[in-house]
Amino acid sequence: MSLQPASTDIATRAQSVIDEFKGLEGPLLPILHGLQEEFGYVPSETVPVIADALNLSRAEVHGVVTFYHDYRNHPAGRHVLKLCRAEACQSMGADAIAAQISQALGIGFHETAKDNSVTLEPVFCLGLCACAPAAMLDGEVIGRLDADKVEEIVAEVRS
Repeated sequence: MSLQPASTDIATRAQSVIDEFKGLEGPLLPILHGLQEEFGYVPSETVPVIADALNLSRAEVHGVVTFYHDYRNHPAGRHVLKLCRAEACQSMGADAIAAQISQALGIGFHETAKDNSVTLEPVFCLGLCACAPAAMLDGEVIGRLDADKVEEIVAEVRS
């Protein structure tokens, strides 16, 4: 199956990613990781192409994309801020940090700011329990969050 002509660039780039990983044993997750890296999300129009390439149903591919929280099926903001919601971070004040960030950005979890500056996502453990509460901004971890660090993060994503 091919993609519609309007998405030729997506089709070409997606096919390149699929070709790179399709020879691996269990290639679906590496393909999805590759697409996520290439586009910042897994475009819905690539699902049938992946399904055909791997002899899977569209439902199977869609199910994997929607099951794993790290895969997005729509573009994120320019910045992605992930706040740890695990118990260690919660016990160190993560709920108050989350409320402060949410109020400052004007968005909740799983939302993107109207100006597309930032997407806010929950994550369940960044492995920084000794530095709780923790967050990850664009792949960079931030430990020992406090009100001052929150102000710095908000300023960075708004710039």
